[in-house]
Amino acid sequence: MISKWQWVLARLTRMLWVRASLFALLAVFAALLASVADRVMPEGLQISIGGDSVETILNILASSMLTVTTFSLTVMVSAYAAATTSVTPRAIRLLMQDTTTQNVLATFLGSFLFSLVGIIALSTEIYGERGRIVLFAFTLLVILIIVITMLRWIDHLSSFGRVGDTTDRVEQATLKALADRIDNPCVGGRPWLDGKLPEGWVPLYADSIGYVQHLDVEEISDCAKEHDLQVYVNSLPGSFVHESRPLAWVDPKADSAQFDVLRAAFTVGKTRSFDQDPRFGLAVLAEIASRALSPSMNDPGTAIDVIGRAVRILSHWPVDSEIHQSKEVSCQRVWVPALQLEELFDDVFPPIARDGASLIEVQLRLQKAFQALAERGGQFRPVAVRHAQVAFRRAEAVMVLDDDVALLRELAGKLQS
Repeated sequence: MISKWQWVLARLTRMLWVRASLFALLAVFAALLASVADRVMPEGLQISIGGDSVETILNILASSMLTVTTFSLTVMVSAYAAATTSVTPRAIRLLMQDTTTQNVLATFLGSFLFSLVGIIALSTEIYGERGRIVLFAFTLLVILIIVITMLRWIDHLSSFGRVGDTTDRVEQATLKALADRIDNPCVGGRPWLDGKLPEGWVPLYADSIGYVQHLDVEEISDCAKEHDLQVYVNSLPGSFVHESRPLAWVDPKADSAQFDVLRAAFTVGKTRSFDQDPRFGLAVLAEIASRALSPSMNDPGTAIDVIGRAVRILSHWPVDSEIHQSKEVSCQRVWVPALQLEELFDDVFPPIARDGASLIEVQLRLQKAFQALAERGGQFRPVAVRHAQVAFRRAEAVMVLDDDVALLRELAGKLQS
């Protein structure tokens, strides 16, 4: 559970321009640092570096780095376009947050600016003999960094933007969000299970229509504690809020200033976010499988892979249906709905069962997945049995071969025995 400013800072650090700007500033600082070497380095050094030799190397770096940076940007955009076509547009933001790609582009851009600033400084003759020595040393270091970065970039390009790589990123993002929710079942608040409200409570609406991207329960708790309020959160991260769906229900004694503070704890945007929303990750996995099962793609193998990933993700969810009772509640004045296992099933399995209804290999894998999850026992069994029955009925309605239907009926029947 992270506060709003921590979440904003984390999102900021994932942006390409932030990392590129930091590398660029560091490169410019390194080039200018050499200009003060004449004042800090000891005299009498026997090493002599010609200004022309350093300038020649910097000219080569400047021209080559500009070309390589442009080429890398082209490769990056092509990977985004390919992922949009073959996977799903919702997964592109994970590719855009790839640290290796950001480091590569930042290194190339920083090297270009380092070379450019060095050339300008040499042409104005601000470097003395010792300054040229330091500049030459920095240049050798930059070349070494470029070589290492290019080798990593070449290896990274072998998988970057491919279906398997993108699907793996979605799985990891979903697992992280799910692990956070398991540690904080109600995002740090008290579980609101019955959905009942005290009479006369006032709805809190968002200033805009969109999806809840982040919920800062601690900020709500601090406001509620300070003004002796109770708050019932109505919209978890991932919820679509509008004029008729409130963010929360607030104690009627709250005033407009306190409403503004509570409203600021909800971050509403145009799209969903992976950070606090494990259901979004599962929905994106379902989109990947549905895209693979479309007639244009005809790739049931990817759908089968997604089913396996969904089983792996859901297996992290505790078998005990009352997990919120075993967790410490830090925000006693905030009531939050608990995430339900059935919601997680509903996000990932029905689209695959619908779009792969006529494919026996997909339906077999689905039934085996439901059986594996049902064997965990507890709350998993009734949910898995229900989804297995629905998936079988979908397949039975469209399959033309009686042997396939009989095989699926046998598998689905095992779950009910």
